Amino acid sequence: MARILIAYVTRKGSTTAIAEAIATELRAAGHTADAVEIEKVSSPKGYDAVVIGGPVYMGHMDGRMGKFVSRHYPDLAGVPVAGFAVGLAAATHDPEGVAWTEKALRAALDPLRPVAETVFAGKLDPEKLSWWQRWITRKAKSPVGDFRDWAAIAAWARDLPGKMNV
Repeated sequence: MARILIAYVTRKGSTTAIAEAIATELRAAGHTADAVEIEKVSSPKGYDAVVIGGPVYMGHMDGRMGKFVSRHYPDLAGVPVAGFAVGLAAATHDPEGVAWTEKALRAALDPLRPVAETVFAGKLDPEKLSWWQRWITRKAKSPVGDFRDWAAIAAWARDLPGKMNV
């Protein structure tokens, strides 16, 4: 079985839970799966495949994803890579917002060519936001709540080994 790294960025914890859910599904399939915050990954060497994910804020992926790809490109280019983005566009079923999120995800992973990409709905908890972020959220009329679809996350994770040929 394969050794798979799920390297992720999180700001408020929503992406952590998604990365852990992906790792749980991969482990259930018999793989070794490590969900690790990007800042704590010293190297993706030794992994047979890598999943990279993070949140979208104001239409942009967290910059730490792109830095991770740049720093580790030689190692990442030699293994199958998948990517996921977490944001509210998927929660509102806004096709333009989802397309924008997909574009931001591809840009963050460039020049890698992922074998699988997806956008998951996230969670917005006003209690975890600064007063400025709460003001922006109200002004933009952003949906508030937990919109993560655990069944969709699990299904995507179960399909990964086949897409990654591991």
